[in-house]
Amino acid sequence: MTERRPTSDARPTACRPPRAATLTIRGPLSRSDLPRLYERTCELLAQGGVEVLRCDVSGVAADAVAVDALARLALAARRRGCCAELRGASAELRELVAFMGLAGVLRG
Repeated sequence: MTERRPTSDARPTACRPPRAATLTIRGPLSRSDLPRLYERTCELLAQGGVEVLRCDVSGVAADAVAVDALARLALAARRRGCCAELRGASAELRELVAFMGLAGVLRG
């Protein structure tokens, strides 16, 4: 009796990096900046094909307004089927994001 092995025509495929868009956020941020920042993010994501929204937050202060802004951007990304990542975040901002329970939503 011979052993039959499953055959497959599938060929190995190379992993491609996710399609990403980078949004640079400049500080200082105030609450009045948040609606426009959200609109800008939605416009960027509406172009289509984006899988990862990279939020460059170098120089953004670690405060509640920054975390609020990032939470809104993560929500916009999630609504369009992609995820959000932090780039250039200070240790203080990362700690504040984690403290506010958003570390799982904002990778990086």
